[in-house]
Amino acid sequence: MRGLVMSHAEFESRTIYANDHRIHLRIAGSSGPLVLFCHGFPESWYSWRHQLRAVAAAGYRGIAMDMRGYGRSGKPVEASEYRVTKLVGDCVAVVEAMGESNAVIVGHDLGAPVAWTAAWTRPDIFRAVAALSVPFSGSGFAAFPGSPFGELSPGEVQKQIAGPDRIFYSEYFCLPGDIAAREAERDVRAWLTNAMYALSAEPPLPPELQGVDLLKLPRDALQAFVREVMSVPRDGDIAAMLKAHGQKPSWLSAEDLDSGIAELEYSGLSAPMKNYRNGEIDWETLQQYGDSPVTVPALYIGGDRDINTIWGQEAIARAQERVPHLRDVIIIANCGHWIQQEHPEQVNTALLDFLGSL
Repeated sequence: MRGLVMSHAEFESRTIYANDHRIHLRIAGSSGPLVLFCHGFPESWYSWRHQLRAVAAAGYRGIAMDMRGYGRSGKPVEASEYRVTKLVGDCVAVVEAMGESNAVIVGHDLGAPVAWTAAWTRPDIFRAVAALSVPFSGSGFAAFPGSPFGELSPGEVQKQIAGPDRIFYSEYFCLPGDIAAREAERDVRAWLTNAMYALSAEPPLPPELQGVDLLKLPRDALQAFVREVMSVPRDGDIAAMLKAHGQKPSWLSAEDLDSGIAELEYSGLSAPMKNYRNGEIDWETLQQYGDSPVTVPALYIGGDRDINTIWGQEAIARAQERVPHLRDVIIIANCGHWIQQEHPEQVNTALLDFLGSL
């Protein structure tokens, strides 16, 4: 890891002990309003490198966490330590450790539900929220078709989508014996390369979806699409789901791919996958907030080829019901799941416009 650290010297590295565990931070900017970035799976603070530079240049203090389980942050053994309430607690602890009373919180992928939940449940600390990929889904793990705001438990809706002959990817991550983690760690380079390519906008769509607006699929077609793209044959593995191509997407440099691989080789995959074991308990815990809205200003950024944007289209269309201060919904064209890395300039522009409006 020594060479990796040196190549990231433009960002201050700091590790704090807060909320009963170690939290590693990368910091850009020495002063200004605080902007806290929460990454998703299977990434690290490094996925926000473009945004850290942009917010620091604009006069903000950007902080990107290694979420618990990743990189140099703590890796609790018990899966219950990865509940969303624990992750929100980490975010609060970082704000306090930096000597601030509030922050704007930004999240992508699994970091997006963390950011939404932080803004939803702790508006005293998080004065605004920007989410990439995953729209607000209330108590749900994500905004699934037919359950945009967590009306059904994540396990129930995932089983409906996957059907009897397949298993939803997040359930696959939770199988006994760390099957999914062991599969990935046999060849982290191949696994991550395939994931980055498969979930980007670069793989060609199947012939039947050529020219189709994926953000307007009827619910039956939408569920079929999600089932095909994000569930695993019961006699298969993640490689079967990703339809391994063995090539990296063109927007990801070899150096950036190497950085992502090094981070995962350092942290392993077992701890990051523990986040997925808490969907049901998170759903039950957040039921107490019911239909109460997100009360702070919000921004949503999706990609027209991002699987979460596609399956979250119902929640996006109905967002004002639960996020009344949603300032904008931006859907980036020719953009897959890795939004802030695939189109950093457009994300930076949208984020800085939002921050400037607060």
